[in-house]
Amino acid sequence: MSATNTSWIGALVLALAMTGASAKDTVKLAFIGPLTGGVAANGLGGRNSADLAVKLRNADPRARFMYELIVLDDECKPNVGVQVATKAASDNSVIAGVTHYCSTVAMGTVDVYHRFGLPVVVWGAVLPDVTYANDYKEIHRVNGTMINQNETAARFMTGLKYKRWAIIHDTTDYGKGHNKYFSEYLQKNGGQIVGTFGVTADQQDFSAELTRIKELKPEVIYFGGITPLGVRIRSQMDKLGVKAVFQGTSGIVSDAFIEGLGPLAEGVVAFREGAPAEKLPGGKTFLEQYTKAKYSDDPEAYGPFAFAAANLIMDAVEKVGPDRKKVRNELNKTRDYDSVVGRITFDDHRQNAVPVITKFVVQDGKWIVWEDSEFASGKRSLLRK
Repeated sequence: MSATNTSWIGALVLALAMTGASAKDTVKLAFIGPLTGGVAANGLGGRNSADLAVKLRNADPRARFMYELIVLDDECKPNVGVQVATKAASDNSVIAGVTHYCSTVAMGTVDVYHRFGLPVVVWGAVLPDVTYANDYKEIHRVNGTMINQNETAARFMTGLKYKRWAIIHDTTDYGKGHNKYFSEYLQKNGGQIVGTFGVTADQQDFSAELTRIKELKPEVIYFGGITPLGVRIRSQMDKLGVKAVFQGTSGIVSDAFIEGLGPLAEGVVAFREGAPAEKLPGGKTFLEQYTKAKYSDDPEAYGPFAFAAANLIMDAVEKVGPDRKKVRNELNKTRDYDSVVGRITFDDHRQNAVPVITKFVVQDGKWIVWEDSEFASGKRSLLRK
């Protein structure tokens, strides 16, 4: 064969390959989360994880479609969340969305998605009302709710023989929800609440609340809120000499919480639904692929849920095509879906039941699963009065 013919065949193969690639239609999916602000670490981890799912799918020759991720920043602010949700939902080329880490934002946007008929899968917000306070067939959630978190938290902490709690919660729907469910379960398990304090999410000075709490002498301070507020309160506890265990929720399970506090984070406990990625059947592969992709930010606690949400949506698109209503109906039927966070089955409110709640404690500058920690083995003790 002549060099000329070889060159021609090579060009034809390249052209066919390019034709094959371009023959796939591109399907747009939205990712919405907090990419700036105090919980940006969680948002960036979620975005990267959804992006990884898209990249892996696009590299799969069996995929019917190519996927493009439209990334929008909700800043963990409800008003901004509604704006970007409207932007995504009003764009008919966007077929579905992987949406929201912050519960207050998720609650503010459900009406938007319903009105525009955009199916979404929530990947981090834990307020039960996101799915249970409506019957919007567009709204799905792969992570669990704060109900399960707080039931486990109350049972576990009373099991450690603590008896007296002071509660500080932010006054958003997220903070009030945590206060409601933790208080209920704590009292069922025999715990005593010596005082409850609602604070605004942007409050800077907690001298009045912490001085009063110091007088009440709780053994544990329960905090219902997210990382930036938790860092400020825990720091000021130390300055005012408040000696109590600091117990938080999934809203503080992030590297940013530890980075913000340094040594003061040691011995903080918190609870999150689902098992750590490294302990899940598909978690090892997810983490390997995440590392291989060289993202500059860690996936954080809820990255695997964003990864699972993106794959769930793309599997639905692969099956029924890029049609919002058909994708919505397909998502509604999800049963025993095998994912990186375990089996996903939606109930009649399109809420996934996550049976596992993981207990975390900060040890040597890292969130450690309680059972793997030196606190559990007895080598270390949580701060006591």
